[in-house]
Amino acid sequence: MERFASNIIRRRKAIIALFAAIAAICALLYFTVQVNYDMTDYLPPDAQSTIALKMLDAEFADAIPNAIVTIDGISLMEAREMKQELQSCAHIISVIWLDDIVDLTRPIEMMDKTIVEEYYIGETARYSAVIEKGFEREAIRQIRTLVGSEGTVTGEAADIEFMQSAATSEVLQAMLILVPVIVLILLLSTSSWIEPLLFLAAIGMSVLINMGTNAFLGSVSFVTNSVTPILQLAVSLDYAIFLLHSFSEHRESGLDVDDAMRKAVKDSFSTVAASASTTLFGFLALVFMDFRIGADLGLNLAKGIVFSFISVIVFLPALTICAYKAIDKTRHRGIVPAFANIHNMLRRAAIPVVAIVAVIIIPCFLGQSRTDFLYGYLSAAQTRSFDAAAPEEDPTTMVLLVPRGDAAREELLCSDILELPYVLSVASYVNTVGSGIPPEFLGSAVSGQFYSENLARIIVSVDAPTEGGIAFEAVEQITAAAERHYPFEAYSAGQSVNIYDIKNIVQKDNRITNIIAIAAIFMVLVITFKSALRPLLLLFTIEAAIWINLSIPFFTGTSISYIGYLVLNTVQLGATVDYAILLTVAYTRNKRSMPLSDAIHKALGDSFRSILVSAAILATAGFTLASTSSIPIVNDIGMLLGRGTLLSMLMVLVFLPAVLTFFDRFNRTNIKQLSN
Repeated sequence: MERFASNIIRRRKAIIALFAAIAAICALLYFTVQVNYDMTDYLPPDAQSTIALKMLDAEFADAIPNAIVTIDGISLMEAREMKQELQSCAHIISVIWLDDIVDLTRPIEMMDKTIVEEYYIGETARYSAVIEKGFEREAIRQIRTLVGSEGTVTGEAADIEFMQSAATSEVLQAMLILVPVIVLILLLSTSSWIEPLLFLAAIGMSVLINMGTNAFLGSVSFVTNSVTPILQLAVSLDYAIFLLHSFSEHRESGLDVDDAMRKAVKDSFSTVAASASTTLFGFLALVFMDFRIGADLGLNLAKGIVFSFISVIVFLPALTICAYKAIDKTRHRGIVPAFANIHNMLRRAAIPVVAIVAVIIIPCFLGQSRTDFLYGYLSAAQTRSFDAAAPEEDPTTMVLLVPRGDAAREELLCSDILELPYVLSVASYVNTVGSGIPPEFLGSAVSGQFYSENLARIIVSVDAPTEGGIAFEAVEQITAAAERHYPFEAYSAGQSVNIYDIKNIVQKDNRITNIIAIAAIFMVLVITFKSALRPLLLLFTIEAAIWINLSIPFFTGTSISYIGYLVLNTVQLGATVDYAILLTVAYTRNKRSMPLSDAIHKALGDSFRSILVSAAILATAGFTLASTSSIPIVNDIGMLLGRGTLLSMLMVLVFLPAVLTFFDRFNRTNIKQLSN
């Protein structure tokens, strides 16, 4: 490692130039990265709704409506003209309205009231539109300009348009808040005004490289694009702090600059590698999710950790050697105290905290899996579009695909579905046109809405939000009715169906990712401590903090995004177990030469400031995400991460010292008894 460090020192200018060039190229590449806002694209290919969507694309010209346009104060004839204007907007594939279902030359009073009121009631017209995928922003803006203040746009396309508008500006806003706060924290905790800039330069360089290299992946999810740069910055700043802290210590011992850096790289390599490994494995656990949005996020975070590690071990030493004179000139007295005797205060809280944890841990473990979860785009307060003027409820659309050719069976299915609760209407060829009229007599303009060469399409309107208990019950009942008439031949699609599939898939993912993350981090800890007991204590400490964190929504009766819950399970473990490692390594080293009480006292004094600074940065990152993001999934990840980091810090500083010393005293007592 010293030879490796010597090469870095010797070629420092070339290394700085190389990293700067790569970062500049990646900064340009970042603007070419495609961001995917459609969560259904991340469903596995064998998911029922994925298969149904492929069948729809292959067999029918029109996709499932993904936007509902509602206009108030409009007459029947004006509504018909408005439909034509909506259809003329760019990127709107089709618009379905009342005139597609019934003959408007007949008096409206003679028509089926249920069908009419789905599209026109009072003087309010409601249109179902199909907007071209990838052009939601352009199409929705055109529609809003066309309908003016009397109209609203809701549905999946409107949700995507909102997130497209919000995501980019919110990431920048979060960075503008987070970076100054991090600089302030680092200024208070370091002894040079210039050191925080070196930290940010090293990690900022790796963030740019990570985000730019996403251009080679084709696209990234909106969650990844919003969360990755902030989490990477917050999680990996520790690596830079470790290296420069070691460099300062070696300089204070009398070594010259080059020798101090050689020693610092050698000494901090294993510490940084161990810290990066636990975080890396926590993130890589997400790669094993069937719902690929987790894999997308996990891969990007893991890639970011690798780039941060390389930047700290290679780029930061080169940059520091070039800037050490500036570091020396900007030295200042430490602002944050050393906290050498912090254990005297913390140990008073140890017994109450251990007692509280013992009492609440089982209820928290049970509660964290019983929280009311949301699986789609929306938060608990957003069971409809982000459009503030939207009506209180819009029906959702579900499409059934069944084999074509048996009109009687199709008619029975439609009749059964109409009898189900929450079903407003059913539109199919047999109950709209009539089973007695051959499709060939009407031409493809009419029959093509319901029949392809092989399939019959049945459109069901459901009086329910896109997700939740009612929506999922409706999906299950409609799907069960279709299965009764068409065993193993019926498929369903629609936003509620997609979210229902996401729900079933991510619930399985939770078990898999947890097991993989815990097993991988446990193995890293076993290698680090060369025993099994301490890794178990460390894992239990962090897992307890995770259970408490994730159970809070259950006990407060609030809903959270399941994706946020799932991601936090692995991110909090991988990111905060480092605090436990840092404390335990110091304690293990100290107890070889001093009593247990003195060993833990010194370990807490030595590691408290590092843990405090690291936790403050990570918690700030989480709360910044929560306060700046309008995207519910990102907001929930931020809130859970901020709160979880503080809980992990509390558990490591108060709970872990108590259990470490307890088990060591217990073991020593048993050894003495056996020897006697």
